[in-house]
Amino acid sequence: MLTILIPAHNEGTRRRTEAVGRHAAGAEHAPIAETLASLHERTVQPDRVVVIADNCTDDTAQLARAAGAEVFETVDNRHKKAGGLNQWLDLHLQHLRDLDTVMVMDADSALDAAFLENALRYVDKGYHAVGGVFLGKEGGGLVGMFQRNEYARYARDVARKGGRTLVLTGTATVFTAQCLKDVVRGRSTGRIPDTGRVSHVYDTKALTEDNELTFALLHLGYRIIAPPECALRTEVMETWEDLRKQRFRWKRGAIENNHHYGLTRYTAEYQFLQWWSGLGIVVTALYLATIVLAVATGSVNIAAFWLAITVVYILERVITVSARGPKQMLLAGVLVIEMPYDITLQYVQARAFFAALLRTKSTW
Repeated sequence: MLTILIPAHNEGTRRRTEAVGRHAAGAEHAPIAETLASLHERTVQPDRVVVIADNCTDDTAQLARAAGAEVFETVDNRHKKAGGLNQWLDLHLQHLRDLDTVMVMDADSALDAAFLENALRYVDKGYHAVGGVFLGKEGGGLVGMFQRNEYARYARDVARKGGRTLVLTGTATVFTAQCLKDVVRGRSTGRIPDTGRVSHVYDTKALTEDNELTFALLHLGYRIIAPPECALRTEVMETWEDLRKQRFRWKRGAIENNHHYGLTRYTAEYQFLQWWSGLGIVVTALYLATIVLAVATGSVNIAAFWLAITVVYILERVITVSARGPKQMLLAGVLVIEMPYDITLQYVQARAFFAALLRTKSTW
């Protein structure tokens, strides 16, 4: 039995902020209706589709029911996505057989046709969590294009590693009921960090609950994978401010999850990558400072060291975005076009480091 859970907060009718494909700016659309409609086009159909309507003030629940989905409305939920999922799982997980599967997907995601078929094939091979590999939907102007390039690079990297991933994406992941039940038991017995007085699947204290659940499954000994054939598309942030907020939550949450679990065989690589990204911030700052100083003093010289770094960086950007076509490869080859995006992400990473260090209040 396959159950799909779709947590949704105000994913009903809205107006497009810009033209996307054949849809004009200002035209009405409903993400939840689009997502539910896309499920009918899969090669494998789910047995149940449950929309977890969380504190909705729009027509999300009505649209979901009209599309044939069950609707579970949260009660007094203050913990956003994780809290809503916990409310449903607390009631229903115990009634699922261990070999039943549960997919959690975002309300703005669209699965490729064979996603479910491929995911269940990996479950049959012994994997208890199969994550999707996401690309970006259209829209968002320039910042949307940058995100689509970033996601294409991520998908290429995951494919190159044969599906090995450090994080099971919240956009769409299939779990066995067995592993989710074991997470609850593991929290109650102290094998993994608990969730307070009552043990739940999702840790509502974590800013990035999907990252934390990934760590939980790995520490319980479960095999996970994100195969490239489990592809999907998800909405991109449409403004720079929304992008900064999203990425700050991701980065801060990852840092805190690493701190909660400590240095283990499963967190070592993730912690190394965080320190490596910190080094990247320092190198970028030195690179930009060198350029500014050279221009300010009128002593612009082509240093072999920085020239080599620049050439390698450009080649990496061009090659890793090849799946997006010649136009994006050409744009990636012009260093100054994508650099503002990279600098923005590094700035957010630095903010997250300092916020975690100073233990400032963390919010979604």
